[in-house]
Amino acid sequence: MAATPNDAVRAITRSEVGGRPAAAGRAERAADHVASLIETVPPGSRLGTKEELRTLCEVSVGTFNEALRLLQSRGLVTVKPGPGGGLFSAEQTPMVRLGNSVLALDTQQDDVADAVRIRDALDPLLIEDALWHASPADIAGLRQHVTVMEQAMGDADPVAFVHANWRLHAAIAAISPNTLLGSLYTGLLDLIESHTLSVLPTSDQPLGEYIAQRCELHRSLVDALDRRDRDEALRLIREHGTSPATT
Repeated sequence: MAATPNDAVRAITRSEVGGRPAAAGRAERAADHVASLIETVPPGSRLGTKEELRTLCEVSVGTFNEALRLLQSRGLVTVKPGPGGGLFSAEQTPMVRLGNSVLALDTQQDDVADAVRIRDALDPLLIEDALWHASPADIAGLRQHVTVMEQAMGDADPVAFVHANWRLHAAIAAISPNTLLGSLYTGLLDLIESHTLSVLPTSDQPLGEYIAQRCELHRSLVDALDRRDRDEALRLIREHGTSPATT
């Protein structure tokens, strides 16, 4: 998974093509607008309803929902339902501030490559936690993500495959009881995903063949977690991290 010049699959970052797509840019600007508002109020303050803030940001419902996802992933807002509910400024714990520092990395390609390297280094820790804490429901959820990867492979859609792969890893991270580890890892995933536009082959190996190999590796990894086979799970995640790839 480490980003190297010989990657079989290379993620094309937004910095390489002159910036983010317009929709992503609008969501980011809306998130920044709300974040600026949060800076002016004490933690726990009510910011308004989703509709009020959407109107304030002058964006569509879909764009604001994406902005809200960004804000929640950064630990900046909480959402409370019912009368008197809405969006509230969240407590800024040291863990949240650490996550924000990761998400605030510059969009240069080198930063994304560094994020991939750090994420790879954290994978074995999350696999250890999953071996101890994964429930049958967790394993079933992981298998659903593998199924989505298989569908993307069958559709010959490498971008969908990569995104499904990242969702699988996010689900593995969610199993961990270590909130700091999970927050840091998902923050890195968000950074990598938010700056990825497409996936291109950069080796002589056919892209379809490479994707099939990666799909089988992840399927085997989930099987090993299901069996609580520590040696096999750790072997596979080491293979995953040292393979010349980004997924």
